[in-house]
Amino acid sequence: MPTNKGAFKIFSLSGIGVYVHWSWFLVAVYSIQYRTHEYSSISWNVAEYLSLFLIVLMHEFGHQLSCRQVGGKTHDIVLWPLGGVAYVSPPQRPGAQLWSIAAGPLVNVVLIPLLSALVSVSSHLHWYDTHPDAYELIHNIWKINLVLLIFNLMPVYPLDGGQILRSLLWYPFGRANSLLAASVIGFIGVAALIGLAVFAQSFWLGIMAAFILMSCWGGLKQARGLAKAAKLPRREGFACPSCKMPPPLGELWRCGKCGKLFDTFLTRGICPHCQTQYSATQCLDCGTSRSIGEWLAGPPRNS
Repeated sequence: MPTNKGAFKIFSLSGIGVYVHWSWFLVAVYSIQYRTHEYSSISWNVAEYLSLFLIVLMHEFGHQLSCRQVGGKTHDIVLWPLGGVAYVSPPQRPGAQLWSIAAGPLVNVVLIPLLSALVSVSSHLHWYDTHPDAYELIHNIWKINLVLLIFNLMPVYPLDGGQILRSLLWYPFGRANSLLAASVIGFIGVAALIGLAVFAQSFWLGIMAAFILMSCWGGLKQARGLAKAAKLPRREGFACPSCKMPPPLGELWRCGKCGKLFDTFLTRGICPHCQTQYSATQCLDCGTSRSIGEWLAGPPRNS
């Protein structure tokens, strides 16, 4: 997944930093020049690409704001050549995960009638004769939004459609098995995407297939780790303040200073090897970090 490394912060809204990776600018220049035949002036190509930028940004803010609604934590948005990534940490519940993911495509759904109205008005006013560039721009923006919606809803992990599928499967099959199933389905989607890339001789489809392949592999490994952790015995008397799960027993926390594993609940947050004191302990189930005292306060959950 892309990170802030190599990215420029362009602004911050509601505490959410928006970053653009340097490679995005190179792709923007290439894409604008490649489509210069679409309009009478390159300025219209720039307007089209900026519209794509805005639609993707609105989509990512949909993820961020919905995550806040369900009590999750929001981080940055990074835009890169293959799209955008909203870094969110929703509560580890299927409903919370589902809403945090589905809200992104819902932004595109809301845009469809608005953009369709603009298309209808431009046609009614005969802009294809009087303002052909503006007419073409409006129609292309409508197509861009629709293509982004359809592509994101493909049931291929880690696309939104694949993550929505994973959240729905979470209800009957549990956290680990749902991620495993979504990852396996994602591999099937990757195979189809590779075939399409070869058939269409598309470099960008090939890059996208490689990215999805790596994400599916990461999801598969995470699912195996979750399944393994679910079988571990749990420590009584503690529970994560966020997901309410008791922590697993064993030396499963790695010291950031000496690199050795230890049981943070047994030593009350102190590494027994180098005596480093940790003020917060990470939950291995949901990933949140809270103090040992807060872990003592929460009632444990049995499943």
